[in-house]
Order: sequence, then C-alpha cells, then structure tokens
Amino acid sequence: MSTPDKSIDPRLLASAQEEFIKNGFLKAELKTICENADITTGAVYKRYKGKEDLFCAVVGDIADALYSAILPCVALVMIPVGTLFVINGTSTLADLVLVFCLSLSIGVPLLKALSFAGKFPQLNFKIEEIEKAMDNQPLKTNDNSFIGNSYIVKFDNVTFAYKEQEVLHGVSLELKEGTLTALVGESGSGKSTLAKLLVHYYDVNGGHITLGGQDITDMSIEALNDNISYVSQEQFLFNTTLYENILIGKPNASREEVIAAAEKAQCAEFLERLPGGIDTMAGDGGKQLSGGERQRISLARAILKNAPVIVLDEATAFIDPENEEKMNAAIAQIIKGKTVLVIAHRLQTVVNADKICVMKNGELIAQDTHEKLLQSCDEYKKLWDSSEASASWQIKNGGRV
Repeated sequence: MSTPDKSIDPRLLASAQEEFIKNGFLKAELKTICENADITTGAVYKRYKGKEDLFCAVVGDIADALYSAILPCVALVMIPVGTLFVINGTSTLADLVLVFCLSLSIGVPLLKALSFAGKFPQLNFKIEEIEKAMDNQPLKTNDNSFIGNSYIVKFDNVTFAYKEQEVLHGVSLELKEGTLTALVGESGSGKSTLAKLLVHYYDVNGGHITLGGQDITDMSIEALNDNISYVSQEQFLFNTTLYENILIGKPNASREEVIAAAEKAQCAEFLERLPGGIDTMAGDGGKQLSGGERQRISLARAILKNAPVIVLDEATAFIDPENEEKMNAAIAQIIKGKTVLVIAHRLQTVVNADKICVMKNGELIAQDTHEKLLQSCDEYKKLWDSSEASASWQIKNGGRV
C-alpha cells in the first residue's frame, strides 16, 4: 500500500511563524517542516541555481551586446535622416530632439527589464512546488482540548514512512509519568523521527500515539503543544532579542521569570559578554551566537515553558566540555517530576535513565536499564563500547589520535 509523501497542514505553513511563537516550538522545526514541503528559497535555489545562472548570463551578455552595438548605429542613422526630414519640412526640430533623447534613454530601462528574464522560470518553479505542498493531506487534528488523565506517553505499534521508504516498523513504547526514557541507536535508526511524531510534525502511517490516554490526533495542535516542550538538536533563533526568543516559551511571563530561566540554562556567562546582555539581537538564524549558546537559549525557552512532557533531542550536542556539567545539572533540575524523552548518541549522559530503549533499523529491539542492557543486548553493548572508546580520544604529538 502506498503512503503519502508527507502530511503537512497547509494552514500551519501559511501561518507557521505565528503558530510557533504561540506554542513555544523552535524555529529549527519550522525550517524542517518547510524543507520537507520543499518550498524554501534555499531548496528551490539549490535545485535551480545552475540553470538560472546560465540563463541570466546568456541574456545579460546578449542585452549588453545589443545595447552597445545597436544604440550608436541608431544615433548615427537618426541624425542625418532626421536633419533631412527637418529640412524638407516633414518633421520639426523639436520632434528630432525628442526622438533623439528617447533613443538614448530607452536603453537603461530595457536592460533592467531584461535582467529579470531569468527570474520568471524560477518563479514558476516555486509556484509549482508550493502547489504540490498544498496538495498534501492536512494533519489529522481536532479542536478538542487536552482531556487526558495523566502525562503517560504511549506509542502503540507505530509505523511511519518517508515517501515509500518505511523507517519505523511497529514500534510500541510507553513513557511513564515522572520518568526519564532514553532512545539510543545508530544514526538513521528512527530516534528523531519518533520524537517528531510525538510532537505531531507528521501523521503516523499506522498505530497510535497517546498522551494520558488521549490520541494526539484527537486534540488541537495548540493543546498538544501546551503540554510538550521540544528541544531539537538543530537550533534556530528568530532575528529579535535573546529576551524575546526565550519569551516564546511563555509569552505572558515576567522579565524576572525570563532572566531566571536564562540563568538556569547557564546563559548568564555569555550574556554578560554581549553589549546588550539579554536584549542583544540574535541575528538572522541566531548567527550572533555559537551552536552551544543557541542550545542554551533554546533550553531556557523550555525551562520557562515548564511543560509536563519534555523531549530533548541531543540537547547538549554543541555544548563545550567546560559547560556540559552545568548544563546537565540544569537539565536534571527541570526534568524533575516530568515525563522525559531523551535522544542521545553519547551514552554516558543517559546511564542513569529509568529506561533505555535501543533502536535499530526502525525497530525497538530492547528496553531496560543500563546495567541490564549491557548483559542482555549485544547491540547496546556495541554502542556502549564505541561511546567509551570515542570518549577517550585525544590528539597526540604529530597530530595522530
């Protein structure tokens, strides 16, 4: 049975920024949705860049050649012919001067118009891609509020496919309320996909995901987002102040609450170095900050939101070793009493998890505590040995590892 390419709600695409600010999600995931819809300028530009550049170059060269070759010839012919017309009374001197001025001035706007010729095929391509995105089936949602009886998360025989390639095969998993569950596995095993299905970026192809016994498709996007904080491994900040970027997590929070959240996320150190402190502009995509600093701002946003369910997808991936211990301490504080799902490649960070789930090729092959998995799961033992070996890597004399 064929599966739909992607399930993206066109309404979410149309008002994506407003929805993400409203519900506290990260712009990184907005970017992910748009990339999956294949309508971002970057995606179109990459696919069309070579043809457009060649076309524009050819058109530009032709226009320059015509302008430089024909215009002098026009003036050369027009002056003697126009003078003859004036002498014979066919035209007046005023008409000759007017035509001569028009012939000299028409070249610049003509070249300007020709410079846009290469944009029209690109514009048509973008329109086609937008129409394809809008043809996708909308997400399955309801207008109901959250009426669950707890904050237990359950994946029940979940299957999911990107286009025709199934990446999750009947995954069943329960995240008990107030516990920390870790997902581990090789890259491409389906860990991040599970997290994105939980926050309803896509519809599952089979099975169900429930929160407190209520199917996530039986509630509105807003209701689901009110109960989940998602810190992605790809951090993207809005081009506004760091204060406002954190405030997205809880729009009605006071300034004191925002500053307290920033301090808990270990942001104080680099905020003191910035000229405007917490009121410094983040820059386009947060380019004024390093990857680790952007992650701390995103974590501060999650701390401020204080949702009962927290999803951390490699939340400390770009944190430097000096601040990692502080970050782990901050995370330990905010996850107390929460239902937490952590995705990690560095297994040392999740050894104390209540449950560790091992993913392989889109399947959940084992779940238990760290000590028991070392004894019973060969795949986990291999991952642990690799993680231990990489943790001991260091640069020796001569540049060798």
